[in-house]
Amino acid sequence: MDAGALADAATLANRLLTGRSPQPVHGAVRLHATGPALELSATDGTLTLRLTVPATVREPGEAVVPRRALAETLAGLSAPTARLAVEGRRLAVRVPSARFALPLLADPWPPLPALPPPAATLPAADLRSTVAAVAGAASRDDALPIFTGVRLRTTEAGLSLLATDRYRMAAATLPWPSTTPLETLVPATVLTRAASAPSRADEVTLHASPDLFAVSWPAGSLLTPTLGMTYPDAQFDRLLSTTPECVAELEADALAAAADRAARYAGPHGRVTLHVIDGAVLVQASDPLHGESEETLKATVHYGQGTRHYQARLLADAARAFAHAPVHVRIQESNRATELTSPATTLRYLVVPMRPTEAT
Repeated sequence: MDAGALADAATLANRLLTGRSPQPVHGAVRLHATGPALELSATDGTLTLRLTVPATVREPGEAVVPRRALAETLAGLSAPTARLAVEGRRLAVRVPSARFALPLLADPWPPLPALPPPAATLPAADLRSTVAAVAGAASRDDALPIFTGVRLRTTEAGLSLLATDRYRMAAATLPWPSTTPLETLVPATVLTRAASAPSRADEVTLHASPDLFAVSWPAGSLLTPTLGMTYPDAQFDRLLSTTPECVAELEADALAAAADRAARYAGPHGRVTLHVIDGAVLVQASDPLHGESEETLKATVHYGQGTRHYQARLLADAARAFAHAPVHVRIQESNRATELTSPATTLRYLVVPMRPTEAT
């Protein structure tokens, strides 16, 4: 079989699945040779991955070997083809000039859950870029698991993706070429890995049931349990209904870079200030111990002026979600969230300003 394709599959399995479980089988991969392909399956106790590599199978069979050892062995090969064979209690990996033997694991292979029913097929690149932009707004604090997920829900406008950590929120919409409804809450880190896994596929299919969610493509699939809960829709619909008192149009990359530079002077609270004036946005930061900075960004300004304080990290992350595109910064009255949008995408990103007591 193609050694490069097999190495890519083994590396992907090792990258997508964690190795923290104490059970040896959760650090293993099962190789099943059948028909015109070699099937790789693996689980870390939560995620389930299946991959298929074209192969010439001389004798059907299977072997369970350590996942990392297989990936590292194959990654070091320079030969174009490789041959696998079970030899006693070893799996031999043979190339024209070398042989490597991995130990077979004796633990029984657990039954793996089947994929839920398919819901719709989407362009892989669109799903990957949208998930990357939205999932970054999810919380990383497992103490509140509902905020660690991305909500996927079909609406009249398409497939809505939404994530929040209570201080920021990102939402975007993808076309939904199906009459099958979908509503689920998927861990953001898992959804990001699942969306990025089929890097060479043109299309991916989403599968869902009340407890499971999966992304599949012609050469594989990744399955995960859902978080089993949902967001209070009325509250988020209200947050997404914005009324700006000031709008500044500028380049997202320039705003992200300016926020990053200002963060060095933002002090213990990480505070940066946006001051919108005629024709420009001033990005400012100051701290008695670290000094101060002020940077002027050219902008087109509508509806007057405004000043708000933000955590530098949250503002920079929001701007980076619109990389290489113009962004509209919509400042609302009082302490309501500031919304970032762009004509180049359906993404909407909201960042809560810091209160005056937090900004001092």
